[in-house]
Order: sequence, then structure tokens, then C-alpha cells
Amino acid sequence: MFFRTFAAAAALLVATGAAQAEFTLGDRFTDADGDLIADIPSDPSQLIDPGTLIFAYTPVEDPAVYAEVWAGFLEHLEEATGKDVQFFPVQSNAAQIEAMRAGRLHIAGFNTGSNPLAVACAGFRPFAMMAAADGSYGYEMEIITYPGSGIASVEDIRGKQMAFTSETSNSGFKAPSALLASEFGMTAGTDFEPVFSGAHDNSILGVANKDYPAAAIANSVKARMLDRQVVTEDQLEVIYTSQTFPTTGYGVVHNLTPELQQQIRDAFFSYDWEGSALAEEFGRNGEDQFIEISFQEDWAVIRQIDEANGVEYTCN
Repeated sequence: MFFRTFAAAAALLVATGAAQAEFTLGDRFTDADGDLIADIPSDPSQLIDPGTLIFAYTPVEDPAVYAEVWAGFLEHLEEATGKDVQFFPVQSNAAQIEAMRAGRLHIAGFNTGSNPLAVACAGFRPFAMMAAADGSYGYEMEIITYPGSGIASVEDIRGKQMAFTSETSNSGFKAPSALLASEFGMTAGTDFEPVFSGAHDNSILGVANKDYPAAAIANSVKARMLDRQVVTEDQLEVIYTSQTFPTTGYGVVHNLTPELQQQIRDAFFSYDWEGSALAEEFGRNGEDQFIEISFQEDWAVIRQIDEANGVEYTCN
């Protein structure tokens, strides 16, 4: 097992001429205060105050697992806002972003890699993230294989198949793509065969069951699966671990009324985790509170990764 720092890989790609673009919002949004997220509309006719609020958690794993996990928190949201709140089990990152763009999703947790696209194209205003009691947060991207695969280091993936999750995932695609190219001189389709599993749990199960020889995954998802005994430690080997990245960002669509946005924000930070289903599930990663975050500051490394990969945010 070996460990390296991703920041150097991203910086190298930038320095060697990878396409870069300044982060900008779609034409539907304004950013008068320069915080890189959509302003709340000043025109009252552009604001919405739905009778029922729709919440979706990023589809990093089977959405059905998380409907019950979030149930208690959604009851807390109902008490804080005086509105009904429904859980929306999205099947993909793209579907989640499109739902918010279309006005069908009001509150969401978007995965790390999807945050910039959701902010730029769907008017997402992230403000919270899960963290440990001491305020520490985040997860690492790992490249995993299975015992006996013949893969002992990243270089051994050459000529083999490697699983990614989806193109909007930071740890499941963006970060490993940048480091494989910059640090190891390996590009998909030339040096290895890329396949897409659709989700981190699919990739982890695929490696554990020897369907994929290697995969790039978020170790926070792996930790929860290990704790639930969906997979076991002896089924997996880690050959690469990245620096720590921010995890799922929680927030609201930009055009909810300011009063409602504040009520939702207050609900996140007033939620009592003790004895909750959230604590049971996410405590597996050491998370037991919501903390305030800044997209401009906390997602700077993710935007750098996107720049290193030549990502452009096209909002049609």
C-alpha cells in the first residue's frame, strides 16, 4: 500500500497546460456579492414558497436505504418550516441536478463532485456539511482491488479494466482521472479500459465479487458498507489513498423565499443527532453534526480538479 498527495497532481496538470476556465454561474443566475453561488432573487415574483418541500440525498448508495435514515431529520424540517417534506429517491447525480433545475427539488445533499455543476447550473446554495464532533470532516478517494487480482500498485492497472462511478463524481471519476494522467501517465481507453458502475456501492461490490479488477471509490461509502457487513475487509485491498476532500454539501435551491431558506438553514444546525438514525448511519464515518461551509473556500480544491480535467459547466 502506498499514499501520495493529489494536490501536486492537480497542480501539475494545471501547470502543463490543461484547459482551464474561471468558475461562472449559468445565465439564469446572478452573483452580485462574488461568493460564487446564485443570489436570492430580489424580485418577489421570482421567489417560490412551496406547500411541500422535496428533499434528496446524493445517490452514492441505494436510495431506498436512506429514506428511513433521513426520516427523523425530515420530521425536524417539517417542524421548523411548518411544511410537509418528502424524500425524493434520485437514481443518478444527473437526475438530481435536473430535478433542481426544473423546480422539482428544493433541499438536497449533492455529492462532492456534483456540487460545482449544481451550483453553476441548478442554482444550488450549499451551506452545510457533516462533520465529527471536533469539526473535522471529509473523506479520501481510494483505488481498490481484490486479493489475488495481480494488482499491487496503480501501475499494474495498465492493460486491465478499472471501474468508475459516474462522470460527475469527484472520487469516483474526476480525481482519479486527473491523478492517473498526471502522476502515472495513464489515460482511459489507451492504458486501461474504463467502465462505469453508476454508484460507489456498485463499484465496491464489483471489486469484492471480482467483477472489476480495480475501482476508484470514496472510502466513506466503503466504511459504511464494511460496518453493515455488506462487504468484508478481506475482500478488498487499497493501493492508493488521496488527500482529504470535502464530503456531501447540503443546501437549498436559490429561489426559495429568504425566510424559508433561513428556516431550513436553522433546522440543519439545530438538529439533535443523539440517538438518531443519522447518527447511527453516518456515525460509521465519525460524523455527528452539521457544520457551516463555504462553497467558495471549501470547494476550491474540487474546482481545481475540474480545471485540471478541463471540465466546463455547460448549462443548457
